[in-house]
Amino acid sequence: MAISIDPERIREYQTQGYTLLPGALPPEMLQRLREECAYFVGYTDARMQAKGVETEFITHRGKRYFISGQYRKSRYLPEFLFGDLMASVARAFAGDEAYLFVEQWVVKGAEEGMKFAWHQDAGYVVSLDPKNDPPPYITCWIALDDMSDANGTISVLPHERVGTAGRVLPHTREPGSNDMIGYTGDDPGEPIECPAGSIAVFSSTTLHRSSANTSNALRRAYLAQYSVAPVYASSGQQWAFAMPFLRGGENVYDPANDKGAEGALLFSRDS
Repeated sequence: MAISIDPERIREYQTQGYTLLPGALPPEMLQRLREECAYFVGYTDARMQAKGVETEFITHRGKRYFISGQYRKSRYLPEFLFGDLMASVARAFAGDEAYLFVEQWVVKGAEEGMKFAWHQDAGYVVSLDPKNDPPPYITCWIALDDMSDANGTISVLPHERVGTAGRVLPHTREPGSNDMIGYTGDDPGEPIECPAGSIAVFSSTTLHRSSANTSNALRRAYLAQYSVAPVYASSGQQWAFAMPFLRGGENVYDPANDKGAEGALLFSRDS
């Protein structure tokens, strides 16, 4: 199902580095993503328990999950990631050339889900590979629950307020959480409060963070990141995925060719 993108949303993204597409997902698509999320959180819990660990990189069992690079294990996720709806979004904000770069679940536990510090997504690439200058990419942050400050929604900082249009800031690692921090100023940012099924789209250099989940339910989101070109480390190694999606504005995804190995992920392979 393709969707129409309001030109004002594109303008907002281009000038401020983010925009919101309220209620973009139909109910049946939202429900399928929730079911997939439950499976992968359960899988991660069982694996971490078997290993006897509570923390893997930035995943903290029962508190905060970042589950990356698993879409090929799902019968449904390829259909979603490379479907008409996401093609509409990628075409509007990434352009006519787009590759799947990263996909991941981000889940916060009820009443104790951890905060996530101010960072740019590109800051993780550069922090792990200081010689790198990654091509632009978009993050599509898909709300699987109604999002509010109480359950730990994200906040974003507009480009014009911090000068981040096309600019990656230095990041430092926070002890304990393993978060990368790219901003320590006083600006509280703009909270993204939206109904389930909405998509917040922001650039790879947009600063964003999230507060703790103080509600009595999980706070679930799914991220799909699309780059304008494959992302490589300065060593020549591929970062994450580089699966062709759009070429000349046309959807060129071929599931028969989606069998290649991903490169080094920004987040732990099993996080």
